[in-house]
Amino acid sequence: MSENHKIIGNISSINGSVIKVKGFSHQSVGDMVNVSEELNIIGEIIKIIDNIAVIQCYEETLGLKLNAIVTNLQYPLSMELGPGLLNSIYDGIQRPLDYIADITGDFISRGMKVNALDREKKWHFVPTVKIGETVQEGDIVGYVQEYSLYHEIMVPQGLTGTITEISEGDFNIIEKIYSIKNENKNYDQIILSKWPIRIPRPYHKRLMPDRPLITGTRVFDLLFPVARGGVVAVPGGFGTGKTVVQHSLAKFADADVIVYIGCGERGNEMADLLNSFPKLVDPENNRPLMERTIMIANTSNMPVSAREASIFAGITMAEYFRDMGKNVLLLADSTSRWAEALRELSGRLEEMPTEGGYPAYLATRLANFYERAGLIEIIGNPRRVGSITIIGAVSPGGGDFSEPVTTNTKRFVKAFWALDPNLAYARHYPSVNWINSYSLYDNLAEFWEENIHKGWEEYRKAINFILSREGELSSIAKLIGPENLPPDQQLIIYTAELIKEGFLIQNGFNDNDRYSSPEKTMKLISLFLKFYNESLGLIRKNVPFFRFKELEVINSIRRARLDISNENLDELDLLDLMLSRDLLQIHRQYAELL
Repeated sequence: MSENHKIIGNISSINGSVIKVKGFSHQSVGDMVNVSEELNIIGEIIKIIDNIAVIQCYEETLGLKLNAIVTNLQYPLSMELGPGLLNSIYDGIQRPLDYIADITGDFISRGMKVNALDREKKWHFVPTVKIGETVQEGDIVGYVQEYSLYHEIMVPQGLTGTITEISEGDFNIIEKIYSIKNENKNYDQIILSKWPIRIPRPYHKRLMPDRPLITGTRVFDLLFPVARGGVVAVPGGFGTGKTVVQHSLAKFADADVIVYIGCGERGNEMADLLNSFPKLVDPENNRPLMERTIMIANTSNMPVSAREASIFAGITMAEYFRDMGKNVLLLADSTSRWAEALRELSGRLEEMPTEGGYPAYLATRLANFYERAGLIEIIGNPRRVGSITIIGAVSPGGGDFSEPVTTNTKRFVKAFWALDPNLAYARHYPSVNWINSYSLYDNLAEFWEENIHKGWEEYRKAINFILSREGELSSIAKLIGPENLPPDQQLIIYTAELIKEGFLIQNGFNDNDRYSSPEKTMKLISLFLKFYNESLGLIRKNVPFFRFKELEVINSIRRARLDISNENLDELDLLDLMLSRDLLQIHRQYAELL
């Protein structure tokens, strides 16, 4: 924009991070602005009232003066998309924190403007189309390799035509790599693209998610599964382990790309994450985990406006990789802090509050975010399918699941992993309450039955029965003592305790237990269910219950999750044989009674 054509106005009101500007000759909701020629604060027009622009500032407004000049940049808040996103750490408006740290130190200077992607680094571009071929929007014309991931280069939206120039070679992201001719006009194309964060990227059609996202966490994979392209809420009060669950999913979930959004989290937690992640190795390819990860760090002391934008910044990057045909996992920690940012901005705008002080459009904003997940057939050739799975942590005050953010979130999710403070205080991690949690992704049984284990659906129902029945019996057992219950009910309580201790709990510090492969998960639970079913048959034939508690193999089964690795599953088969042997001995000892 030339100096002569700048659209400028002057500040007429300052209310924290919200300012009002008058005098713009042209303005649109969503336009980015530069606030104050001295401070260069980044802002966005969010409302226009009687030709006065209401602007939210993405940086601290301390020292800002009335009548300061504001320049309308006339483009929306957009993400830079291209090679270089992976293994990067950004703030809520996509400023690279590692690069800024090299320039200014540990704190971001106000008015700092840097490119999100490196303009100098060369990438080796390999074309997949030839000169003379006709292409349309969304078509893949080539790729560059970013670590172990093939980063496809796609024709921009709204452009069709014939390839007139394309070649293999090393290019930076702003050099021409190919040209498209349309209606006698050539359009030169570069690797870099941009996309507004509040506009979902278009797609061909939605598909029904039918394949599970393997998390490596047994309670999720078996009891409360999520499909690729699904949406999950993880609510829990302070100290219940929401962040630890998110970190575990980021490390071990079978996604091609991870987008982690630390939205309003404590700085110490983000610092711990940034220190630990670069040291972790992807179990699939033994490469550093950061090579498939994008982090957005927006801590609680950063401006609330940037916190509000960070969620949509993350989903925009996720959609970009989805359009390549990748499976993306987006982790938002936490959406409650994001909703608090909405509440603060709404208060400054003097909008009418609803329950909890949240704005009336809270549900709409949540829907705008969660509905961008899904299993998608992408526009363009070759035909491809990509997915975005969203797992959003919710932090209700006092663990109250009836508060507005949790109740509105439940409208848009199909899986609900409720974290229980009582389990957390008992050192039961992940502290997922098996009574309050649920998953509506019931169509995943076919995939498990065909590809992993034929008993998945049967086992899932059996565990749910045992755990729910134990919940009903526990209050009675506390009154009269478990030893005074009928033997079959004693068996249910005992088996439930075994399942909790030997299956549901996972130790993140144990190399054998922090990630459980689907095969290990199924073999492990089959041991507990075999013990229950065969013991129940013998109890019904008058074998006393205490005989089953005395089995030596039980302690080995209880510790199998810790002692047996994913590579040595034959040892679980051996435990199965030992259990069969011991139960057979009991059967023989009481043969006369049977």
